Amino acid sequence: MQHAQMEKAYALLRRCMELEFAAVEIRLYLDTHPFDQRAQCDFKRVTYQCMLLKPQVEQYFGPLENFSFSQENPSRWVEELWPWELVY
Repeated sequence: MQHAQMEKAYALLRRCMELEFAAVEIRLYLDTHPFDQRAQCDFKRVTYQCMLLKPQVEQYFGPLENFSFSQENPSRWVEELWPWELVY
């Protein structure tokens, strides 16, 4: 992968990780504030953005999870570096 492509790939991966973190945090908040409409909207927005982004990330890194969006080689995820092994 060329340098520019690597930078784009890592930026997409980082954004995906940020969105997943935000989704978990909002979900935890909603566990104790289930009727907070703004938090519900934020959760829907963040999870939707993440859903749209994951296929783009998987084009570079392969499946992110064992039940992921990727349509290519399903075993590729064990052949690549794990997200926590990447150096940013």
